Amino acid sequence: MEEAQVTAQLIRRCIAGDAAAWEELVQRYHRRIYNICYRFVGSAGDAEDLTQEVFIRMYRTLKSYEVERGAFMTWVTTMTRNLLVDHFRRTKQERLTDSLDVAPSERDDAMPLSEQIRDGRPAPDARAQAQQLGDAVHRAIGKLSPDLREAVILRDLQDMDYKQIATVLKVPEGTVKSRINRGRAELARLLQRTYKQVM
Repeated sequence: MEEAQVTAQLIRRCIAGDAAAWEELVQRYHRRIYNICYRFVGSAGDAEDLTQEVFIRMYRTLKSYEVERGAFMTWVTTMTRNLLVDHFRRTKQERLTDSLDVAPSERDDAMPLSEQIRDGRPAPDARAQAQQLGDAVHRAIGKLSPDLREAVILRDLQDMDYKQIATVLKVPEGTVKSRINRGRAELARLLQRTYKQVM
């Protein structure tokens, strides 16, 4: 059965009060929603809290989802994006006092258990370089303006197409493409500057 059909069936069961269907829906979409939140806020704790908020909103408004109007993931991503915008506005004053050069301290705690277990993969120095690169990209994404950041995250990290992103962001496809191009260019500039400082 196709993913859209499985999701539609789960939604019908959830609306009918089936707790097991809700649990399965959460399991299917938790990682994607968490990844969007984490990439946007940069904190594992905040991302988890925001993910829970998305699921609470989703549960309360599930009856309003209309299959004919678009893919469920587009609907969920729109909801997630709206919550992130609200979060961004709420925390704006806190960020005004933060330095752009400070690395997010929560990142140290965000290493998954699978990366902590010793195995036969690349040597530790190669893994350390990859981790440093990942951290640098994460910090650079955090420095992008919210408009550019969300467009880059949805395209390059969530692999959504331009039409889906335009639906989520409620802007024309041309604006989406422009934001992605500007975001990628700014990201490249920030990463280049970071590596010049290291060398």
